[in-house]
Amino acid sequence: MSKPLKQIHLAAHFPGVNNTTVWSDPRAGSHIEFSSFAHFAQTAERARFDFLFLAEGLRLREQGGQIYDLDVVGRPDTFTVLAALAAVTEHLGLTGTINSTFNEPYEVARQFASLDHLSGGRAAWNVVTSWDAFTGENFRRGGFLPQEERYSRAKEFLATANELFDSWRGDEILADQATGTFLRDAKAGAFVHTGQHFDIHGRFNVPRSPQGRPVIFQAGDSDEGREFAASSADAIFSRYATLKEGQAFYTDVKNRLATYGRRPDQLLILPAATFILADTDAEAEELAKVVRRQQVSGATALKHLEFVWNRDLSSYDPDGPLPDIDPDVSGRHISQGRAQVRMYRDPLATAREWRELAAANNWSIRDLVIETGNRQNFIGSARTIARTINEFVQADASDGFILVPHITPTGLDAFADQVVPLLQEQGVFRTEYEGPTLRHHLGLAHPDDVRDERAAS
Repeated sequence: MSKPLKQIHLAAHFPGVNNTTVWSDPRAGSHIEFSSFAHFAQTAERARFDFLFLAEGLRLREQGGQIYDLDVVGRPDTFTVLAALAAVTEHLGLTGTINSTFNEPYEVARQFASLDHLSGGRAAWNVVTSWDAFTGENFRRGGFLPQEERYSRAKEFLATANELFDSWRGDEILADQATGTFLRDAKAGAFVHTGQHFDIHGRFNVPRSPQGRPVIFQAGDSDEGREFAASSADAIFSRYATLKEGQAFYTDVKNRLATYGRRPDQLLILPAATFILADTDAEAEELAKVVRRQQVSGATALKHLEFVWNRDLSSYDPDGPLPDIDPDVSGRHISQGRAQVRMYRDPLATAREWRELAAANNWSIRDLVIETGNRQNFIGSARTIARTINEFVQADASDGFILVPHITPTGLDAFADQVVPLLQEQGVFRTEYEGPTLRHHLGLAHPDDVRDERAAS
């Protein structure tokens, strides 16, 4: 007997600080005006997507002491945008990245519980840590937390927030017959937490929300990050683009769940994915080449090379050869607030490898950055993309994908109109929402049901 087809989960990422968006395209719109967010979210909901995802940027990135202005400059507050989107959508989940390094559990728990109430149970929290003191300079305790302690704080942060969410669980409403008023149980909202990072007690002032707790996402790929997701998250992002890499990540993370008394279906694995859609596969391949060159201008290529070289390379020709000087590994990096810097832990080795690649393929600086950078994950006609997405999911390389279009806010429209109907025809994607909350969309149980199940076992 063949196993039943898995249902595909789809979400949409509104690009923030990035080089994904093609700004030169006349269809490119604002990343701060509400109309852009509203169009993007309503398109995702029309296509019956699970959720919309917003990343976070707590400080404008810099290169050589100046604001890096080759991508988005400026970033609106996540909670403000999601609360506004709750008013113009009815079913779409609303996921926001909120940092556990520079915030406090009470504040974040209160904001997510409020969002869950306002949206009717559609809130989700992508729990992240901050790795650099540069971002911390914007905060009172800037840079105070050693990098090796960031997951320790994140784990306790989430555990503390869950205590606050759960502080209203089991609350009873008591009626005062004499006055005709209703009184809350004296224990409602009361909490006490003492730990390494937080020592707080008081009363949480937001009643139990529709989902009990927001859906929890995690984005770390390190061993610590995978373990954190296995113990505490409902979904984890993945950066693996090939089928084989995706299957290896999927198997590794799912196998960790049993240690924490969890089943494989209690953690979803959702890679981010870009796409290039055209009438034919050949047309999509040609369009993909054009888009990559639009995404990586000459100026962008030089800035990207500076991540490795740690030198001002503005005098170099992006259409010329790579620098013959070695990277500067002697001091503070000229690029601040960019995760890419951490990717190149051995700049000298990376420079040697890139020179060899460029020489072997006759690549310029710009060619190298294009060829070694992120590629579009799905390229082809609507039928080809639908088939490929389904193959990944059915082969346990993922449980679905978070789509990142290269045009904002209208870049999702064609996917919604052309690819989604094909997935629905195959019976692997919903035609209507299954229930009112994001947990319904994702097939996740309510936290109270999970608790009762564990107690019964």
